[in-house]
Amino acid sequence: MKTPPSLQALIDDGVIDEVLRPLKSGKEAAVYVVRSGEDVRCAKVYKDMAQRSFKQRVQYQEGRKVRGSREARAVGKASKYGRRQQETAWKNTEVDALYQLREAGVRVPEPHGYFHGVLVMELVTDAEGFSAPRLGEVELTGAQARDFHGVLVRQVVRMLCCGLIHGDLSEYNVLVGPDGPVVIDFPQVVSAGGNNAARTMLLRDVNNLTASLGRWAPELLDTWYGEEMWALFEAGALMPDTALTGTFVHDTRTVDLDGVREAINDARELALIRQQGREARDEED
Repeated sequence: MKTPPSLQALIDDGVIDEVLRPLKSGKEAAVYVVRSGEDVRCAKVYKDMAQRSFKQRVQYQEGRKVRGSREARAVGKASKYGRRQQETAWKNTEVDALYQLREAGVRVPEPHGYFHGVLVMELVTDAEGFSAPRLGEVELTGAQARDFHGVLVRQVVRMLCCGLIHGDLSEYNVLVGPDGPVVIDFPQVVSAGGNNAARTMLLRDVNNLTASLGRWAPELLDTWYGEEMWALFEAGALMPDTALTGTFVHDTRTVDLDGVREAINDARELALIRQQGREARDEED
């Protein structure tokens, strides 16, 4: 096939030898199957900023750190330079996450480098060597669904122990290889400790997987793994190998709004008293 301009630089630099075929194309990127020496890999080419919108990214980017004070100020002002930095950070986030998660033992494609804005990584294949299907494209037995669910919940736990949440996990972002499911697509990965919507996104990720696999194993629909792991995470008790039960006792108590208001007012009065004391000491000095 004709080499896309975005991949020609990788051929010129000897990173890859040939573009074999397109694999898939989405809103964020186009993925190609490429040859590098004797290895067949895939190359993810991110689409230009002008072709996409940042509006839906705001909730994902909360808590992410921008390298350098100048870049941070530019992003905050939404300048042209700031938008370019934001675009670069969006791409780098997936690359950094893949290396971090692979090191932590999470089932993700092995990254082979980031060159000229293109991510080169492992091509996940099926038992016959063809591109692996997505989870939503395969039929499963109840036993397979339960096994896949257990594997995927463990991957979510390991990601959470790294301080990361996929943020868009579903049957469309999981490939089925000969050794089981592999999680893909991480540009929207969320900081578990720095994003106010982290819990909501984690529960959505787990619930998406449970709903998909629950078609084949309906008993999974009565589990609460997301709530359980988040409670353990908040308590500092979640480890990569923590055994989960899928059970969770929800707090159904009514919120004592009057008590909350009273506590807030007490705190304000205490702060005012302390402030008045500081001012009085300053006048004495």
